[in-house]
Amino acid sequence: MPPKARGAFGFYHHAQTNKEFHMTMHITRNDLNSNTVKTCVDLLNARLADAIDLSLIAKQAHWNVKGPNFIAIHEMLDGLRAKLDNHVDTIAERAVQLGGTARGTSQAVVEKTDLKPYPTGISKTRDHLAALIESYAVAARNARQAIADAEEAGDAGTADIFTSYSLMLDKSLWLLEAHTQAAE
Repeated sequence: MPPKARGAFGFYHHAQTNKEFHMTMHITRNDLNSNTVKTCVDLLNARLADAIDLSLIAKQAHWNVKGPNFIAIHEMLDGLRAKLDNHVDTIAERAVQLGGTARGTSQAVVEKTDLKPYPTGISKTRDHLAALIESYAVAARNARQAIADAEEAGDAGTADIFTSYSLMLDKSLWLLEAHTQAAE
């Protein structure tokens, strides 16, 4: 990364290309150091891929779930999807605020997501719940690791975004698991 140039209000980053992620870093007066910015933009894009993938997974289940509690699960999944979409936007915009490029295309999601492919041949509520629980658990684990990684890099703002995202994922995981934990 070339050295930073000093602007009227402090340091800012020069536009450059990061070959690993094929992105351009844009000039910003954000005063985080360049290593912090690169680390956090990469981290944000990795978790953005998970969040977009999870959002699509929730919708896939919403459309295809069948069973005795259909309407409750169907409507719950729409709510979970809406919450995910808010976090997707926040994560993507943070990458851009730091001077990076948000990578939210389907190609970037396929390349970077840590979630297993969602089974499209299922319809039973219990099968969707099991698959959703697995996906949410992976995304939540990754979000918690992202909090630590952003803090270690020196970006409290990005760590806060991941903390909020993590809390939402944990609550969503609880809502999903509650449907499978009934004492009989």
